[in-house]
Amino acid sequence: MVKAVNTSGKRKTAVARATVKKGIGRIRVNRKPVEIYTPELAKLKIMEPLVLAGEKIKNIDIDVNVSGGGVMGQADAVRTAIARGLVDFYEDNTLKNTFLSYDRSLLVNDSRRKEPKHPLGRGARKKRQKSYR
Repeated sequence: MVKAVNTSGKRKTAVARATVKKGIGRIRVNRKPVEIYTPELAKLKIMEPLVLAGEKIKNIDIDVNVSGGGVMGQADAVRTAIARGLVDFYEDNTLKNTFLSYDRSLLVNDSRRKEPKHPLGRGARKKRQKSYR
């Protein structure tokens, strides 16, 4: 039986689901190789846990499906899913500590969400002006 680990990552409204299994070092995001992922800044963000893991990514395949949110929200969700998948697959505390010391959001979802709109205003905080003084 092939060992496979399923993990997820979230940021704003983006949700990423990653599958980590034995392989030849293939990393795909929405069925595209991560090397051709655009924009460049999002690609660099996704590559952070892979760079920190070093040689450990040479013999595994990672498939990530991501939906919702914007480009950078998706990139953050993907990097969280990948980092969690690597830690779960290798069950390695030193790798976990490396990720935590680099950036805690690699392993912990960002819980911040958009505040809902309130009455008497155009958005969550903005209100209509009063003019009776």
